[in-house]
Amino acid sequence: MAEPLNIRKIIQELLAGRMRVPNFQRGFVWDPERVAYLMDSIYKGYPFGSILLWRTKQELTHERDLGPFHLPQNDPEYPTDYILDGQQRITSIFGVFQTEIALEDKPLWAKIYYDMKGSENAQESSFTALEDEDVIKHQHFPIGCLFDPVLYRKETTDYDDTTIARLDKIQARFKEALIPVQTITTEDKTAVAIVFERVNQRGVELDTVQLLSAWTWSGDFDLNQRFEELAADLTPFGFKDVGGDKDLLLRCCSAVMLRDPSPDSLISLNGTKVRETFDHVVTGIKGAIDFLRKNLHVESLDNLPYVNLLVPLSVFFAGEPNKQKRVTNNQRKEILRWFWHTCIHRKYNSQPIKSLREDVIEFAKLADGSITKLTHPEAGLSNTFFLNNTFRLNSVVSRTFILLLAQKGPRSFLSGNKIDLRKALKEYNRNEFHHIHPRSFLKTAKNSEIDDSCLANMCFLSRSDNNSISGSAPSDYRKRMGEDIEDIEEANFLPPSTWQDNFETFVEERSVLLTFYAAQLLGGGTAPKTKKGA
Repeated sequence: MAEPLNIRKIIQELLAGRMRVPNFQRGFVWDPERVAYLMDSIYKGYPFGSILLWRTKQELTHERDLGPFHLPQNDPEYPTDYILDGQQRITSIFGVFQTEIALEDKPLWAKIYYDMKGSENAQESSFTALEDEDVIKHQHFPIGCLFDPVLYRKETTDYDDTTIARLDKIQARFKEALIPVQTITTEDKTAVAIVFERVNQRGVELDTVQLLSAWTWSGDFDLNQRFEELAADLTPFGFKDVGGDKDLLLRCCSAVMLRDPSPDSLISLNGTKVRETFDHVVTGIKGAIDFLRKNLHVESLDNLPYVNLLVPLSVFFAGEPNKQKRVTNNQRKEILRWFWHTCIHRKYNSQPIKSLREDVIEFAKLADGSITKLTHPEAGLSNTFFLNNTFRLNSVVSRTFILLLAQKGPRSFLSGNKIDLRKALKEYNRNEFHHIHPRSFLKTAKNSEIDDSCLANMCFLSRSDNNSISGSAPSDYRKRMGEDIEDIEEANFLPPSTWQDNFETFVEERSVLLTFYAAQLLGGGTAPKTKKGA
């Protein structure tokens, strides 16, 4: 156990660049209330944990800022203490008490005040975070000045001797407070990763990205950095969110390298193997996205009914960078059939890890030619699927339904022009989807218990078309449609009954059209049932 540090020493070490944050640590996440409670614990002498430092003469290639503070470089003649545990506490202490690094906009958590009229009991906090306009003079004292003699004298100028004596005692408590420190001195990065792992398993919420980043880290490889680079590469294609979804990326890594996407397997990944084969994972992810865009009109991560669909696909497309994967016509058909079975039958809703693991193994075999067919449940689809499911933009069913509609190349109702699917699906908001039988029309005309927002009554419809149609009866806005009405009907699954203003007949007949098309996507399957309620 090293000598404990006082707050002034911690501030000095950080300002000198001798205490720093490795990039495999997560960022600062504490809220203002938690920072205030830390200050209260220091003030009252309550235990608040020790900090763990790794002392090394090797400067890391990638480092993280201390919250909003960019720290200076250390003198290479001196070792650096990298924070392995206690980063949130150190950032809080530094942010509240340092006065040398100016910020354009000081965060609320760094504006901590002692409430001079507050309770001094053991349980309630004497400290609070306040915006400038909420500070009451002579009630809220800014503790950020306690380690700056000039600022402290300025802040205590207007107080009487009794109050200044009280404030001096508060200042003394913080100046005398000692923070327990443990320091490990080693140049063995593997040992550092093991220590970091054990620290994170010691009753602290484990962040797998942190752990794997530490485990795979080397001087020229940083997992967080590679994830950020992948996000930048995918941004032009609408898939920036993939790079930001660390859990999804780790599943892809584990599936490609170990054929197992479960969270438990991630920790067993060998650091060297991750570094050597990470580019294969990137190739797999990019190939999967390219396949989804070209074959299914998936334009963003939001379009996917399950984000985990990327995991088996990444396994199939993984390989040497810049080496294009050749997909046979049979493989393409099998992947598409798998996609629709998984989404329509909501395969990943129940036992998702088990189902995902089975798919990963099969996709690896499909990729190397060991099998030519993927396993699909022999399940048919009732046309009540489109009657009984309500359209909710972010549900698995609705996202599947939207992609199903997209396969037909939907057309604008009034102009007959093809919908710009890239724009509609990239923006992906409720304004692109509307009721075929308008809700305001159905308020007076509907004579059915079927939900007017059921899938069978929804379609791609631009905001301008929707505003023009407004609450018109279908028979009325039919008169404003062009001569290519049959093309519009075909592209939007619209039966002739659409224009007869009979809601129940329309949705039941459209459900039959949708169900037969879904059966084709599923590869035939069993014949769709037409009996209502079946």
